[in-house]
Amino acid sequence: MKVRFGYVAIAMRLDKVTSSSPVTYKKYSSLDSERERLSLLKKVTQSNLNDLIKILNYNIANDIHFYRLTSKLIPLATHQEVLWDYSKVIQKQCEEVAHLIQKYNMRVDAHPDQFNVLNSVNESVIQSTIATLEHQLDLFELFKMEHGKLVLHVGGKAGGKEAALDRFEQTFRTLPTRIQQTLILENDDKTYSAKDVLGLCQRLQIPMVLDIHHHRCYHEGECLEALVEPIFKTWDADFWPPKIHVSSPKEFETDRRHADFINVEDMLGFLDLIKPLNQDIDVMIEAKQKDLALYRLVHEIKQARPHWQWLDHTTLEI
Repeated sequence: MKVRFGYVAIAMRLDKVTSSSPVTYKKYSSLDSERERLSLLKKVTQSNLNDLIKILNYNIANDIHFYRLTSKLIPLATHQEVLWDYSKVIQKQCEEVAHLIQKYNMRVDAHPDQFNVLNSVNESVIQSTIATLEHQLDLFELFKMEHGKLVLHVGGKAGGKEAALDRFEQTFRTLPTRIQQTLILENDDKTYSAKDVLGLCQRLQIPMVLDIHHHRCYHEGECLEALVEPIFKTWDADFWPPKIHVSSPKEFETDRRHADFINVEDMLGFLDLIKPLNQDIDVMIEAKQKDLALYRLVHEIKQARPHWQWLDHTTLEI
């Protein structure tokens, strides 16, 4: 059973490197000419892509094979008053990103923010969400990420949970094929439990991401041990092994806020739970200290389980 650890967006060890520098619409619209506005977008976008390349090279140097892209790579990419063509501006950088991802067989995905809701009762929200997902997939294509995945939560529960689940299913079945083939769903910490999301993923025949801390915060009495194997099976037809999210509460046990680092017992308890399944997994660390949390977690696992074998700096074999 092989376990790989990854982190989200920002490499804390890289000083003043970020792939998500913004351009606000207020700043954009305050400029006097179209030329100035486009120049600003190009400058910030190219900076973001150059920094993404630095982060990917950093990951490669540190044996980090699993990484989540920021969803803010291209400023104002889906803003209805902008909608600019960024693809030619970043062609050279995209080729470099694609080369790194392919050469080093990196698993890279994205997680559009909580404002993307496919089961909304507001059609404009659904259309905005679809536009965001299409944009993310356009980037995946530019990066030649044939097996990239987009993580979403189920969304709101207007009209009751069952009606909201039905709305999600109905909307999903109308989505462009490339979105249907890329979406994976995650349980959340207050509305849709792991069992809720598993049932939906089974009906839609798409993979499910298990978030361990979300389950701790909201589980409706469900036993995690009984859910893990069927959750993993939703990945049987996929290119990648199952992925999970791990975080630790900032203060009390069911605190939804993420701590700076991962409590090693959170991770060890889960690994002990799934060992009988002998299932390879990829673990996305959702901690405030990003890559630093990854390094600390690896160090503490090595101390707690010295007999476990490490294939490289972030890949564990049990």
